Amino acid sequence: MGKSKRNSGPKPGSNRAAKLAERRAQQEAAATTAVPRPFAGLAAECDIVALREFVPSATAPLPLTSAERPVVLATVLPGAVAALVRDEQDAATGFVGLQVQVQSADLGADLAAAATWAATGTPGESLSAADPQPDGPRLVDVVDPAASLEITVHQDFNWWIPEGVTPAADVAATVEQANSVIMPSARLDADGVVAAWWVDAGEKAHLRWVRPEDEDQLMLALARVHAAGGLHLGEGSRYAGSFRTHGLLVPVFDLDPERHAQEWAAATAELGDRLAQALAVDAPLNSDERRARDGLRGRQVTLR
Repeated sequence: MGKSKRNSGPKPGSNRAAKLAERRAQQEAAATTAVPRPFAGLAAECDIVALREFVPSATAPLPLTSAERPVVLATVLPGAVAALVRDEQDAATGFVGLQVQVQSADLGADLAAAATWAATGTPGESLSAADPQPDGPRLVDVVDPAASLEITVHQDFNWWIPEGVTPAADVAATVEQANSVIMPSARLDADGVVAAWWVDAGEKAHLRWVRPEDEDQLMLALARVHAAGGLHLGEGSRYAGSFRTHGLLVPVFDLDPERHAQEWAAATAELGDRLAQALAVDAPLNSDERRARDGLRGRQVTLR
């Protein structure tokens, strides 16, 4: 009786073998190629990018399309895990972290997978790393795409410990260590201003404003405003440069640290108006604006 060839696979060198190899190569490339704008499609995209990249300690209810329990989005969780579930006031609450130790090439899929796990996980358990599946839910199917975030900014990490719980000595030491290095932060509150974040870095304060526009179009608008002398937040401010992250451009300003965060809100709203006017211009850059653009590009970096 001859041997069955059912499980022997395609013959080496055959067309089928070549197609399978090509498919595997495409799958491996997709798994290692970062999605350029992973949170696109969400109204909260800019704030999510800020929470993931530079806000130290903040939380917000995650507006899920459906869930069995509340899920909270956080900048970072203990141990930089992807998610955890804990009992709070006799009810289970899920937590999802954005600043994690392990991530895939698609941060949006990671967030969707972690949020799905947090909505049903067992209290007391944690998820060290999200494991998004190729056929898993998309982020815009898990998170309400039209919802903004109601963010609470914390000046410490004491929220890591549930209310009424006495932490173990090692947990208390971890929280104390995290608290010792946190920098005061705030999200500006002004009409028309979204995802503008202030931080006191000691000798200087900074404003990082995550913008939703196409990167190239925003750079042209910044160049027009800069050429007209308007790329600032008034006295005590200086445009420091910009960085690109997750498909978005983030202008950065150095600020007088003696002034409170909200003292910059009105000037930030005024800059937003100047940028909106510049974004509406469809004419080519003039020579002054081209020079301004070239100078701004020289102060631009890419984080990822």
